Amino acid sequence: MKNNLNELDLNLLRVLKAIVETGNTHAAAEKLGISQTSVSRGLAKLRETFGDQLFIRKAHGVEPSELAEKLAEAVDEMLNPVKKVMESYNSFNPLQFDGEITIAMNIYFLELYGDGIYSALKDVLPKANFKLIYWQGETLAEMLNGHVDYMVHFSAFPLPQEIYQHKLQDIDLCLVARQDHPVLSHSSDWEDIYHLPLARLIIDGVNTKRSPIEEIYLAKGYQATLSLVTHSTRVLLNQLKHSDAILFGSSYMTTLDAEVATYPLPLLPKEVRSIQVNGGYLQTKRGFALNQLLHQTMQTFFDGLTQPEQ
Repeated sequence: MKNNLNELDLNLLRVLKAIVETGNTHAAAEKLGISQTSVSRGLAKLRETFGDQLFIRKAHGVEPSELAEKLAEAVDEMLNPVKKVMESYNSFNPLQFDGEITIAMNIYFLELYGDGIYSALKDVLPKANFKLIYWQGETLAEMLNGHVDYMVHFSAFPLPQEIYQHKLQDIDLCLVARQDHPVLSHSSDWEDIYHLPLARLIIDGVNTKRSPIEEIYLAKGYQATLSLVTHSTRVLLNQLKHSDAILFGSSYMTTLDAEVATYPLPLLPKEVRSIQVNGGYLQTKRGFALNQLLHQTMQTFFDGLTQPEQ
């Protein structure tokens, strides 16, 4: 083959298929609804790419070589996915769609944003049936198998390239503890807070063994004392309200319970002073109307959020 296939115009493959099926450039032109001159030019370009023996000239037309026949067979395999995407756009009606949609989220996001996300989705897909689940060990496999339509997770969560991700929001971090905390009300300096007990949420796949904050404690020569490690935001908030424990979290926690307050972070590297929230879905579904709608709806929801002041 003489030229780079990356430069091949896919329309030329439609020309090739039509010539193989009709055995005649004039008939191929009629089949495609274009001029015979355009077909002849396309045939010349195909020969430049695939070689002069692509077709053999006959008295009343052309005879395809084995290569031409194989390429014609491959055209449908290549173009059918595109046709399916276009059909999904043409036939997809959000207001009438009554299928099931599965959204997987880190459990913290499910508790924090679940109600709002469900309302936003229900507005655009009123007849759909929803499953809002929290991300577990087997969820990635379920997503790769096509059983999860959309995910919301921390950007630090490792995901394969098969999943397209886009940023939904940046969340600024702070210390979270009970109102009028006896230490934090006066200082958030490391030497004043390192001895305080820590509480933290488990982020499956990111900090199940040791969180980034614990690594920072060690780097500074401190030993973090974990009083609570949990999946449950409710249990975490209860611990913060009734002890001197502190959480490296976000001001969104105050929207879940008015008895906790936010305090400034101690001196930390810039890269750990905020976290990024990503949305995502399978790369193979990027062109599908439903997934595009989910993407747009999620982005609009997160764009409308205002993080509470710290």
